[in-house]
Amino acid sequence: MDSTAGELGLRLYDLVRTVRLLKQHRADEGQAVAPGLLGMLMQIDKLSGGCQARELAQRTRLDPSTVSRSIAALVADGLVERQPDPSDKRASFLAVTPAGQAALAESFGWYGDVLRRALADWTPDEVDALSGALGRFARDIEVALGNHDNLEAAR
Repeated sequence: MDSTAGELGLRLYDLVRTVRLLKQHRADEGQAVAPGLLGMLMQIDKLSGGCQARELAQRTRLDPSTVSRSIAALVADGLVERQPDPSDKRASFLAVTPAGQAALAESFGWYGDVLRRALADWTPDEVDALSGALGRFARDIEVALGNHDNLEAAR
């Protein structure tokens, strides 16, 4: 591995460590959404017309059993509800409840405050560059791992 790739690997390690630190601080505050479930709740919310667990597993690239346990926890916490699928009586749609919406808003507010403090000395151009680079990096890693047909499809 060349030195550039090695340095990037170290920065990725730092990023993962930083994400764990954020989650730990968030968990210590006893928020409405467990840190490990926030991403799942965000995905359900993103699919605002409702979604089935199968679709959620595909979108998150998680094992269906992991998705099922996460959904059960979100339902038990009153953040997500199951609604009957009129076209398939055996299936149900998942929808974020008003309590789930409030929990998402509170979580986004908390993370937004942390990011504003962390990036206070950054210029808007630097923030835009970081955001764009991270988005591109995530898409290109998926392509490199074969999770897209080609680079253009990922962009």
